[in-house]
Amino acid sequence: MAQIELANDQVRIDADIVAKAFRIDPRDLQNRMREGTITSRFEQGEGEDAGKVRLTFFSEDRKVRITADEGGNVLNCSAIPYLRPGTQEGPATEAADDT
Repeated sequence: MAQIELANDQVRIDADIVAKAFRIDPRDLQNRMREGTITSRFEQGEGEDAGKVRLTFFSEDRKVRITADEGGNVLNCSAIPYLRPGTQEGPATEAADDT
């Protein structure tokens, strides 16, 4: 079963996947996305990455990147500390982790 649904320029992903990468509750994720404190970007692969998609989610201190195939199956999910532009202090250094 696909973990990401892609249709008509719309993307749907199970909140549990993203929330786990952010280390927060799925309800908190949904609230923070409504508030705009977690934002996202969608990209479609080109060239050797054709057929893949990448979803990137940003909070004030963490970035989550999910890569999936054209069927919506998650190939990779990683999360790293992130300093949102315009903020003054950053998080402690941490290695990327697969979630």
